[in-house]
Amino acid sequence: MRYREFWELVDEVFGDAYGRTLASDQVLTALDNRTAAQAIDDGIEPRVVWHALCDALDVPDARRWGRDEHRQAPPAR
Repeated sequence: MRYREFWELVDEVFGDAYGRTLASDQVLTALDNRTAAQAIDDGIEPRVVWHALCDALDVPDARRWGRDEHRQAPPAR
């Protein structure tokens, strides 16, 4: 997963404004108490950050990949 794809999924799954707020405000214990945005800035792989964010917010697997049904899902965590 690329950084661009991470941010596209944030916008698609959570909505533009709310997704960006979650990424910058939601502290994730799976990422050593960093937000998703901090983890991305720290160089954590976007796939790892995406799964941590979705796990923390109980996003079902079927919704994790956005609206594009042909999008290739990131590898399992």
